[in-house]
Amino acid sequence: MPIFHLGLPKWESPHRSSQPSFLSGFLTEVGQYFGFLYKYVRRRGYHWFSKFESGKDVVVAPLYKQRGKYSRPLMHFGTITLIFVVITFGPLILDQTRRKDDQGQSASSGILNTVQAYGEDLSTIQSEEVRAFRGGEIHIHRVQEDETLSSIAKLYNLDRVETITWENGLEKNAKLKPGQELRILPIDGIRVKVARGETIYSLAKKYGLGGDAVDAQKIVNYPFNEFKNSETFELAIGQTLLIPDGIKPEDKATVPRAAIANVLTPDAGSVSAVGSFIWPASGKITQGYSFYHKAFDVANQGGGPILAADSGTIVAAGWDASGYGNRTIIDHGNGFITLYGHQSLIQVKVGQQVARGNVIGQMGSTGRSTGTHLHFEVRRGGVLENPGNYLK
Repeated sequence: MPIFHLGLPKWESPHRSSQPSFLSGFLTEVGQYFGFLYKYVRRRGYHWFSKFESGKDVVVAPLYKQRGKYSRPLMHFGTITLIFVVITFGPLILDQTRRKDDQGQSASSGILNTVQAYGEDLSTIQSEEVRAFRGGEIHIHRVQEDETLSSIAKLYNLDRVETITWENGLEKNAKLKPGQELRILPIDGIRVKVARGETIYSLAKKYGLGGDAVDAQKIVNYPFNEFKNSETFELAIGQTLLIPDGIKPEDKATVPRAAIANVLTPDAGSVSAVGSFIWPASGKITQGYSFYHKAFDVANQGGGPILAADSGTIVAAGWDASGYGNRTIIDHGNGFITLYGHQSLIQVKVGQQVARGNVIGQMGSTGRSTGTHLHFEVRRGGVLENPGNYLK
């Protein structure tokens, strides 16, 4: 029997019932997805880690058993890799560093310029000297049309045209050609190359500064002259030195060939060396033994005879182009050899026997010499010795 409900029918809104069910379903599915993802990653990750551990054991076990065997190859490989990285990427890093430094300098240059604009007293006396001497550099000047030695000297604030002619080997009235290149010194003077035995004092005397020790101060004070020892002002053979206000000495007539006396000292016959040396000349020792001058220089303005320091045989007697000028060499037959340089006159000949104290020549100033003196060397076994250790 059918049942009838009385009253109005109950209507439900479809929107009210569907909204809660859709949102809850979506959240449920999202939760299930992340739950599945966590379980999957955990399960697979554990699986991969287990395989990694197994593989690592396979590799490490032999290495552990044979530890040390591969250390050298691995070290070499690491070193080569490091070198490769440095060579490849080093220049790039340096370039970036330089760019940053340049940027920093350019940024600070504005500040420095501002300071200089408000304070000229920041320029020191030394910097003024550097600018005045052009940093000690020798400038190459290309001669222009109608230029003369005088106009070029004036252009570079030089008082003497000789400063240009001496440096370039020109005559005082030399005519210049357009395009000709000239070396211009920063100040008046002369540039020289130091020879064996020369000192700042001998150079000062030779180039017209004076013979007193204080006259060499100009050479020392020039800020771009260098010395092997800043306290003793030792010079190195072959170095260049600028002599401020120096004057080129007049070319003295040197003996182009050996000056042999007409009458020689008689042959001493059979002789034997004593083993010690007498003083070969009288005078003042102007330069002693040092590492750059391994000899004695004995000077006497009046000259005088040169004596054989010990008995022996003359093995050389004549002109020497290396700087000794007229020189005599005696072999004493006991490992000693003595040399006598810069003689004005030679009074013996090669092969002659001389006794201790025999005259072998006269003191002079031939060869590379700035005044009358004897250059005396003692050689033992081919090595230059200090003559002071053997002279009596």
